[in-house]
Amino acid sequence: MFGLFDSIDEWIKGIFIEGIIANFTGMFDEVNTKVGEIAAQVGSTPAGWNASVFSLVRTLSETVIIPIAGIILTFVLCYELIQMIIEKNNMAEFDVMNIYKWIIKTFIAVFIMTNTFDIVMAVFDVGQHVVNASAGVIGGNLDMNLAFRNWNHNF
Repeated sequence: MFGLFDSIDEWIKGIFIEGIIANFTGMFDEVNTKVGEIAAQVGSTPAGWNASVFSLVRTLSETVIIPIAGIILTFVLCYELIQMIIEKNNMAEFDVMNIYKWIIKTFIAVFIMTNTFDIVMAVFDVGQHVVNASAGVIGGNLDMNLAFRNWNHNF
């Protein structure tokens, strides 16, 4: 009598396991396909994605944004220099290190301002590298039959 119930139990368990394997295998195949497609789209560089828009943005950055930022930076740095000189009693109690600090600060600000586009492109390149590296890891196939065979033996 118990052999009959055990046989029915194994038969029902087999049906459920086959259904679960079929569903998960299809789901994982679909996920792997979508991850590959998304990685190809996300992993492209801005120049590779749309070269004309990339060229337009680069030209605007070099001809419009950087000159405006230069003007604003000039006003800020001149104001800061004037305040630094006035603050110390018109250079009567002035420390030379303040001028060196101002020169270094000015150099760093100008360097960052003129290389902003290159810095942004470096961030995109790092992102592209991370996406391409992760797509290779995620894109591997998963053997669901082996996983469920191991799971089945545990019951």
